[in-house]
Amino acid sequence: MTGISAGLAGFAVLLVLMALRVPIGVAMLAVGVGGYGLVSGFVPLLAFLKTAPYHQFSTYSLSVIPLFVLMGEFATRAGLSRALFRAAAAFLGHRPGGLAMASVGGCAAFGAICGSSLATAATMAQVALPEMRRYRYSGALSTGSLAAGGTLGILIPPSVILVLYALMAEQNIAKMFMAALLPGVLAALGYMAAIAIFVRRHPEDGPAAPRAGRAERLAALGETWPILLIFALVITGMYRGWFTPTEAAAVGAFGTGLLAVIHGGMRARGLMACILGTARISGMIFLILLGAETFNAFLAQTRTPILAADAIASAGLSPMLVLLAMLALYLVLGCVMDSMSMLLLTVPIFYPIIAGLDFGMPREDTLIWFGILAVVVVEVGLITPPVGMNVFVINGMARDVPMWDSFRGVLPFLVSDVIRIAALILFPALTLGLVRLLG
Repeated sequence: MTGISAGLAGFAVLLVLMALRVPIGVAMLAVGVGGYGLVSGFVPLLAFLKTAPYHQFSTYSLSVIPLFVLMGEFATRAGLSRALFRAAAAFLGHRPGGLAMASVGGCAAFGAICGSSLATAATMAQVALPEMRRYRYSGALSTGSLAAGGTLGILIPPSVILVLYALMAEQNIAKMFMAALLPGVLAALGYMAAIAIFVRRHPEDGPAAPRAGRAERLAALGETWPILLIFALVITGMYRGWFTPTEAAAVGAFGTGLLAVIHGGMRARGLMACILGTARISGMIFLILLGAETFNAFLAQTRTPILAADAIASAGLSPMLVLLAMLALYLVLGCVMDSMSMLLLTVPIFYPIIAGLDFGMPREDTLIWFGILAVVVVEVGLITPPVGMNVFVINGMARDVPMWDSFRGVLPFLVSDVIRIAALILFPALTLGLVRLLG
């Protein structure tokens, strides 16, 4: 069996292994090794395994991943989520639904340091849930706003997902980060607007908290300036060429580590916990990378990506229709797969297809635009019923809230997401404007 039928059979086996709860990295590695051996022979397979993993993991660009992960570990240990939520609540808490808005704002700011959706949601929930309970917020609004706000962790840079996409699509990491800034801000503002509309119709779900005084606001704001400084230094330094993405990640990790020592009181045991956490997460990412590399090598032997691209090109479908079909597939897969595995699995297939379509812009702009759209849709999958991973995480921390209420609470945010995705598709300048302005 050769050609696209072998590639489709490999996908079917992969889905079966995932349904049996085999870790995605192991599943892709097993299918890739078996499929490569059956299609090309086991001697070529051994030749591939002898060199490909070494060349992949010796790539200097990959060193950025554990450094950004360590940056997130330090940010969690430093208690930055508490300072960010307190600052946002001081300015927004007196409004109806203001604490939920502050949760979204805190998630956006913490996501800029952490870079992980699940970690952002879980960390911010520890701070925000007790406050919203104290002011009698409904379970639907409190858990829904935190689940939705947590998704900003993988969109607002620096983000490991954006780094991986940039490496796979051979794009500049700094440009990917700049392209994600405005969509990330629009997401946060859209979520706040959704909260405002929701509490206008259901004022009992989000009562206003007492207004903070000027001194309290200034004190809360003063606690956040080191965080903003680290974020600005990392992003500006990369884009201005002061340091490479790896050096920027090292600067960010050092800065958040220093904050963890000063504000979080981190000692030797805490430092070791951060290092072990970084090792576990980085090991998981690298295993998925190895599995994806092997599985994609198998697909390359079957010529599935090239054949799929040729089939779509010869079908005469409009580029926009092809794009919408890909995004719809991302939304479906996002309900059952984690975002990193999904992108590593699909980008090598979608990459030649998107690169060959004419959207009226240069090839580099098209790939950056598509990458941001893909990450945004993957982010939406994290709160889409019936298997929104962020919703399950937050609901597990708020055990008194029924799961149905949590999924009901994310519905206004899903509406906001649909509007935002449509705007990003119709107006690529929302994604590419900063890249072109500063390029």
